[in-house]
Amino acid sequence: MTQSNLDYKIQNYIDDLFSDVGKSQDLFEIKEELTTNLKEKVADYQKQGFDEDAAFRESIISMGDLSGLVDDMKTHGQKEAKDNIYSNRANRISMIGFISSGVLILFGLFISLALYFMGLPDVTVVGPSIFIVIGGALIIFSSLTRETSKKYGMDKLRTFLFTLSGGIILFGFFTAVITGIATGELPIAFISSLAFFIAGIGLFIGSILTGKNRRKE
Repeated sequence: MTQSNLDYKIQNYIDDLFSDVGKSQDLFEIKEELTTNLKEKVADYQKQGFDEDAAFRESIISMGDLSGLVDDMKTHGQKEAKDNIYSNRANRISMIGFISSGVLILFGLFISLALYFMGLPDVTVVGPSIFIVIGGALIIFSSLTRETSKKYGMDKLRTFLFTLSGGIILFGFFTAVITGIATGELPIAFISSLAFFIAGIGLFIGSILTGKNRRKE
């Protein structure tokens, strides 16, 4: 993804600001938030007639003195270094999400199999697969929030958007299967799920294009 001159200047400013702070998940999220805020301020000043350089300078001034925040992050970083990175709260939540998703997926499969062997209609048999959809969305959430030795976990808002996009796409498949079985018409099944696919894929592409590299340096 090509960086614009403004994106490059903002990234350099934020990186230089926290150059003496040890890397951590919290630092990554704060830098993400400050970068977003700074971009919004620059855009506001440009709407007022400032050129890019002037808007950038005014935006930095308007953010005030951030030395206190930097000092806080240094202190936090010293404490963070003493903890095992894989035992933090986000990773525990992620692990719970993986376990819960597995339970939901297995539950949906077992119920569907039980209904099938009971000789119930196909629509009824496929119905419990909605739990597989929910489990799939949980897998996406758990994967993105997990911090590894090579990548930081994704921030909460972007995780929600990616999870939502994946859940919508999975629900589109669910809708297509249910409708196809109920009507026996492939075109109707496709049309019934088309809106979900368009919304999910659009949200997914938008989230990717506005993303930031989470790889640890």
